Amino acid sequence: MSKVIVESIGPVRTVTLNRPEKRNALDAETVEGLHAAFAAPPTPEERVIVVRGAGPGFCAGLDLSVGLKAESGIGQMLRQIELSPLPAVAVVHGDAIAGGCQLALHCDLVVASSTARFGMSIAQIGIALSWFLVKKIQETAGPVAAREILLLGDPLSAKRMHEMGLIARVAEPADLETAAKAVIDRLAANAPLALRSIKATLVRQMDTVDLLQHQDIDALAQLANASEDVKEGMAARLAKRAANFKGA
Repeated sequence: MSKVIVESIGPVRTVTLNRPEKRNALDAETVEGLHAAFAAPPTPEERVIVVRGAGPGFCAGLDLSVGLKAESGIGQMLRQIELSPLPAVAVVHGDAIAGGCQLALHCDLVVASSTARFGMSIAQIGIALSWFLVKKIQETAGPVAAREILLLGDPLSAKRMHEMGLIARVAEPADLETAAKAVIDRLAANAPLALRSIKATLVRQMDTVDLLQHQDIDALAQLANASEDVKEGMAARLAKRAANFKGA
């Protein structure tokens, strides 16, 4: 069974993470599947891409049981989502943590269940984000909320994320599909050329931040991700114990 299922029905392409036994955690195959799903050119009928997760969770982030093998491809996959000419909607019914949170926020709109939680717990594990991924959180959340999300790393409710302006809609679990359908149907009914132009403009405007010099920032992230702290953080998370970080 494929770890990423892609179905196209009329104007809607649905991309479903299909590792329910792993809470849809991202391994190399899953990252590659997501990249391919968004890289595929739209058919004449397609107007919107919807991202979902199978089972009780949306996406638990990086699959720590396989280490950082998939980490190098996550940035390229998320960038592919941004560059897709079709607007993307994440329908988040369960927890979206770390890479799962990034996956949702790289979609153009997020519709979430009130019971879903979002979080960037990477600092609690010892993993550092690249310039590109930190930039996305800050441009979406703003400087104050970005610090709360990234530096503390604790999960936040869908309601709190909505208050921060990171997600478009929050609905009770029984009403989630109705709320999602309203957003998806609206996008599908809008003028496709106008939507593509608007999305391309929004992405291009955000890209200007990359003109800032940031090689030293990426070097800091690489140093952190090659440290013994990361090994300890991942081992502690898998063992469900407190990590003993050494700063090395």
